[in-house]
Amino acid sequence: MFPKWFDKWNRDNPTNILGPAILVGAAGGAIFFAGILYVIWGPGGSYDNVSMQTGPRGTGMHVARFVPDFETQDPTIAEYFTLPPVPPGPDSERAGDVIEGAEPLLADLTVDNYERLITAMRQWTGIEDLLEPGLENYQTVVARSMIQMTQELNELWGAHVNANPDTGNVGVSCYTCHRGEPVPTHSWFKLGPVNDAAAGWAANQNRATVQSQFTALPSDALEKFLLEDNAINVHDLDPRVSRADANPATVQDTYRTYSLMNYFSNALGVNCTFCHNTRAFYDPAQNTPQWTVANLGIIMVQEINNDWLGPLTEEFPEERLGPVFGDVAKVACATCHKGYQQPMHRLDMISDWPELATTGEPVYEIEE
Repeated sequence: MFPKWFDKWNRDNPTNILGPAILVGAAGGAIFFAGILYVIWGPGGSYDNVSMQTGPRGTGMHVARFVPDFETQDPTIAEYFTLPPVPPGPDSERAGDVIEGAEPLLADLTVDNYERLITAMRQWTGIEDLLEPGLENYQTVVARSMIQMTQELNELWGAHVNANPDTGNVGVSCYTCHRGEPVPTHSWFKLGPVNDAAAGWAANQNRATVQSQFTALPSDALEKFLLEDNAINVHDLDPRVSRADANPATVQDTYRTYSLMNYFSNALGVNCTFCHNTRAFYDPAQNTPQWTVANLGIIMVQEINNDWLGPLTEEFPEERLGPVFGDVAKVACATCHKGYQQPMHRLDMISDWPELATTGEPVYEIEE
C-alpha cells in the first residue's frame, strides 16, 4: 500500500505510540468528565436551570431560555412603586365623605387607601395630575375605564393573570403595562397595506415594520388575530380538494400565522416548543399546558382591545391616535410581558392592591 522506501524507513525507525496515546486518551477523558460535572454542579445549579422540558421525553420539546430569564430580572421591577394596604378600622373615614371631589369610582375606600392608590397610579403611569379632583382631562376619563378594566382582569381572568404556583397571586396593575410611562411601550396601531407597489393581494408584507418584527412577514397579524377574531392556523392533514370543509386558510393567512407566532416568541422570550410539539403543530392534543394559557391570553387581549380601548377612541386627542386610521393605541402580548415569559417575573400585585383585585368590596388581609 505504501512505497517500499516508506516501509523500510518505518522498520529502521520504530516509534512507541502507545505511551502518547494513553496520555492523550487520559487527558481527553478527564476533560470530558470535568465537563459533565460542570453541567450538573457548576454555576446554574443543574441542567434544569438552563433548559426546561415541556413535552414527552425524546421529542425535543424544551425551552432553553426560560429559567435564565428569571435569573436576569426585568430591570423595570426595581422601579415598581408599592405600599402595603391599610385595613379599615372602626373609625376609618370614607374618602367620598372627607375628600372634596374624590374620584367616584374610589369614593368608598378609606381615606388612607384612597390616597395610597391615587399616589401609586400616578407613579405607575407617570401622569402627575391623574385623577386630580376637579380636573376633567382625557387622562382622568381614560383612567376611570382602566380601573374598571384592571379589576375585571384580576377578577375574571385569573387563569391567565394569576399563574404563580408559589403564592397563587400575581394579578395586574397599571404598572404591568405602563412601567412609569403615560403610553405603554409595545402598544400598536393599525397600519393597513404597507406595500402598495405590489400587485395581487393587498400587500401587507415584504416591508419591515414594528408589527412584523422587522421581517418580511405580514404587518397586519396583530390586527387580524388580536383585534379581529380570525382563525389562527396553517394547514391540516387532508388535501384541500378532499372535502368542502377543509381548512380554508390561504397562503397569506399562513404567513400571518407565522408573523403572529414570531411576535409571540419575541414578546415572551420563548421558542415554538414552549407551547407546541413541533412534530405535530396540527394536533392541539399534543401541545403543552402553556398553549392553553396562551389561548386564554389571546381572547383576553381581544376583549381589552374591543371592549375597553376601542370605545375610548373619541376621548383621546388627535396626537395620541394612530397615524393611518386615527385608531386608539391597542395592546398585545408584549405590552405586558416586555420580552419575559411572566410579566414582572410573577410579582404579587394583588396582596398589596386588593382594591384592583375585584369589582366588589376589596378584601384586606390583616396580619396577626
